[in-house]
Amino acid sequence: MSATIIDGKLISAQIKDELKEKTAVLKAKGIEVTLAVVLVGEDPASQVYVRNKKKACEYVGFKSLSYELPAETSQEELLKLIDELNGRDDVDGILVQMPLPSHINEKAVIDAIDPSKDVDGFHPMNVGALCIGEEGFVSCTPAGVIQLLKRGCEGNISIAGKECVIVGRSNIVGKPMALLMLRENATVTVAHSKTANLKEVCKRADILIAAVGKASMITADYVKEGAIVIDVGINRNADGKLCGDVAYDEVKEIASAITPVPGGVGPMTIAMLMNNCYEAAVRKAQEK
Repeated sequence: MSATIIDGKLISAQIKDELKEKTAVLKAKGIEVTLAVVLVGEDPASQVYVRNKKKACEYVGFKSLSYELPAETSQEELLKLIDELNGRDDVDGILVQMPLPSHINEKAVIDAIDPSKDVDGFHPMNVGALCIGEEGFVSCTPAGVIQLLKRGCEGNISIAGKECVIVGRSNIVGKPMALLMLRENATVTVAHSKTANLKEVCKRADILIAAVGKASMITADYVKEGAIVIDVGINRNADGKLCGDVAYDEVKEIASAITPVPGGVGPMTIAMLMNNCYEAAVRKAQEK
């Protein structure tokens, strides 16, 4: 048995095409969706992410505003820019690319973004809304995983009632992922570096989500036969090649479905960012 490969490139393209149509409808009503992207410093990976976000905006028909600030920009200057963007009626979403230079407090920056423009879904008010099932923005990577599960297994997977194990408890992936899976009526276990008998815990999973940040850590002996395996990790192996948290070649022989790295979860993150930005514009228009 070889697993169904869940193609994140294909599914993210579907979502962007759907958004392109919906954005054209908004444009016809005189509403332009605008995302402001702020990059501080010259981190090469961040520059690539920002370029990809701008490209996605262009594709779906959003306007993107770009603020590329030098690494020595002070926290005060950055917060002043965020305050200005919060107040601008023509800006629907604000995204500050992480990581930030070490002299800037990331929490202060996340807290400063207006929750109704926080398209990354990191603001405590949006995280709280997710916890209690209210409307808000959901962190893009976990939201993307839900779409992969719903669209990627030929539509024949119901998450409800499934045993789901998430390896990793970060604020950006692990914790919101657990809340989203609960919202879909899965039974959820969050495992991490201090979990006793990690292999046994993972082997219970009908859906195993690896978000631990260790190259190829999840080997075949962590995976139940026929499980669906979602690999959120992006690492480089000893040869410098991009790989995930899952030992793909061996796990795909026992899983029923699996996401590759690259081309699995990665493209979904940007698609869901676009989705959040569209939602922000729609909510703002409804309030007028």
